[in-house]
This record gives sequence, C-alpha cells and structure tokens, in this order.
Amino acid sequence: MTLLRFLRVLLDALYRYAGYLAAVFLILILCFVSMQMMARWIGEIMTGAPEFTGYCMAAASFLALPYALNSGSHIRVNLLLGALGKLRKFGEIWCWAIASYFTYIFAKYAVKLTYESYKFNDISQGQDAWPIWIPQVSMVIGTVLLAICAFDNLFCTLFTGKDNIRHDVADLQGE
Repeated sequence: MTLLRFLRVLLDALYRYAGYLAAVFLILILCFVSMQMMARWIGEIMTGAPEFTGYCMAAASFLALPYALNSGSHIRVNLLLGALGKLRKFGEIWCWAIASYFTYIFAKYAVKLTYESYKFNDISQGQDAWPIWIPQVSMVIGTVLLAICAFDNLFCTLFTGKDNIRHDVADLQGE
C-alpha cells in the first residue's frame, strides 16, 4: 500500500509541476510581448519574438493539459453520466477508456512527429531558424503526461470506483 500511496503522490506532483511550468511559459509570453512593444516604441525590431511567443503559447497549452484534467477544468459528460443512474460507473469506465485510447494515440504521434523533426533536422520558417524539435518537446511532454493522467484515472475508476479529479465545492453542490 505504501508503494501505491507513493505513486499517487508522485503522479499528482508531476501533474502539478507541469501546470507550474505552463504558468512559467505564460509569463514568458508576457515578457516577449512586452519586449516587442518596447522595441517598437524605440524604433527597433525584435526578430524572432513572434516565433518564440508562439512556441511559449504551445508549451503553455500542452503542459497545462494534465493539470487541467485532474483539477476538473476539462469538459466532462456529467449530465449524461448522471442520467445513467446505477450504470454510471460503467459509463465512467467507458469514457476513461476512450479518453485513454485517444490520448495515447495523440502522444504516440506527437513523439513520432518530434523524432522525425529531429531526425530530418527541421528548421523553423521564421527569422530565428530554430530547430523545430526543441519547442515540440513541450508538446510531447504535455501529451504523454495527459495520456498517463487519463490511464491513471481509468485505473483508479476501475479499482476504486472513483477518479482523481478534484471537484470544487460549487461543482459538488450543483450535482
């Protein structure tokens, strides 16, 4: 039982730190946009900033996925699941199985795309001429963690009868 508790703490920390890293990339977006504005005010051009802003936006989006899933921010099918009555557990297992499958496929192809970008030495189209696999790594990390999170919730629903999604008090009162 201690190993399972350790694994639970480890996975929750992993999802939480991915969310923190997503927040860091949001702050970087703010910095890049601010630097571009200041450069325009003084009559200079900051080359590559739009590309790096885009990379940070992609990183923030993908890294936030597992944290958002476990914090209950993703759209759920509670209305449909509530209508199932006694069959709700089977509906939740079915939903988590579908989500696990699709997130696995998503992660698999994200890894494949990034590896091919590395293998073929793809370079970005902007003025920065940056190896494109470097910003794609954040997509890989985010999608792999999302797949792990979906499988984690599937296994928890199978073996304990409930998932790991933390609901707000307002959400619980509405159900």
